[in-house]
Amino acid sequence: MKIAVLGAAGVRTPLILEAMARRQERLGLNELALMDIDGERLALIGALTTVPEPGFQFKLTLTTDARAALSEADFVITTFRVGGIDSRVIDEQVPLRHGVLGQETTGPGGFAMGLRSIPVLLAYVKLMAELCPAAWLINFANPAGMLAEAATRYGEWSRTVGICDSPQVVTRIAAALLRLPAEEIFLDYFGLNHLGWSRAVVHNQRDHLPQLIDMIRNLGQVPGVPFDSRLIAALQMIPNEYLYYYYTSRQAVQHILDSGSSRGEQVAALNRQLFDELKQRHAAGDLAGMREAYAAYLRQRGDSYMTRETGQKKHGPLEALAGDAAEGEGYAGVALDLIEALSGARPRQMILNVPNRGAIQGMAADAVVEVPAFVSRDLVRPLAVGAVPEGCLGLMSEVKNYERLTIAAAQEGSYALARQALAIHPLLRDYTMAGTILDEYCARHGDAFPQLK
Repeated sequence: MKIAVLGAAGVRTPLILEAMARRQERLGLNELALMDIDGERLALIGALTTVPEPGFQFKLTLTTDARAALSEADFVITTFRVGGIDSRVIDEQVPLRHGVLGQETTGPGGFAMGLRSIPVLLAYVKLMAELCPAAWLINFANPAGMLAEAATRYGEWSRTVGICDSPQVVTRIAAALLRLPAEEIFLDYFGLNHLGWSRAVVHNQRDHLPQLIDMIRNLGQVPGVPFDSRLIAALQMIPNEYLYYYYTSRQAVQHILDSGSSRGEQVAALNRQLFDELKQRHAAGDLAGMREAYAAYLRQRGDSYMTRETGQKKHGPLEALAGDAAEGEGYAGVALDLIEALSGARPRQMILNVPNRGAIQGMAADAVVEVPAFVSRDLVRPLAVGAVPEGCLGLMSEVKNYERLTIAAAQEGSYALARQALAIHPLLRDYTMAGTILDEYCARHGDAFPQLK
């Protein structure tokens, strides 16, 4: 088996490689190709991810050549960020200047990221058709659901799956609170990527959601659940944490503005510090120091996650819960679970971003949704979700319409479609402001942004 990772100079790659080293025998992994257009950073990531014996029992290649990476690959993992972290800063700063949410994947930020990323993804899909026509495309890159739909509809790549670890985090939080094994919990989950709800937490044929909601109400603040407990009680569901930006949008914007900088600016500073230190320690041959710097980076980034947006700090007795909930392999674990299942090694049920095919009533068959799916050798089949609350379906439909217009705008290079897409997003709903924000994106992103006409 050959796996290719596109965008491998990112900070998640060491975690992916460590997970692969642990699972290499189960995967039957023979070759791993790490590809990125930034050769210098890729070399640092490659040096950082050297593992102790028995180490990698497969061929490991680092390259800036996408063709070499994709040639004869069985699985292609995409985790690139077009324009780098500086592009995220722009994505978030522009709408915030106008009092509109600036967040990486939600609202205008996700719109800008999607417009930049879709043409790149479709170019890779075209290369895959030539170099690895039977490969599965596993998309990490954000916005994950939008990119998965672009690949399936415009790239016509039916062997596409979008992945996210947000539902897995909910499962692990529930397991930590309920003191149950996470692998034995079934999450009745539905929605779109970063726009989903858990309406049952099942263990041994019993739904523990009512008990879980009571525990959240009593605890007051739970990592990964940044909502007023009264909202959760009213919904009788646990929303995905990204729904914080919809249920409390004005509060989120004000918290970010009050903090003095966006999350993108914060991460950009952490990344610069990390790579500067990795470069110095690599030059000195200090591998242990590189690993220490990387571990410190992960702690800093994890501890500060969503603190700007929520105005909350993770502290007190719930720190232990946050640690328990974070155990596991995150995105890497989701990707490798999926690869194991698709290769036939370990069939399983997972929450994935795949075409709906009737799973959620009221959503189009080809609309990519985030739902439980059964996965086995070369098979991904979404499980029936059925009817969902009208309020949820309405919001999902609005966001899906926005996504589809954004995908069309990126594919056609259409300014009119791009502006229309942004104007109907639930967090904006203003055609004039959509034009203002879009024009600023075009000006500030420059060549990293598609040329819209």
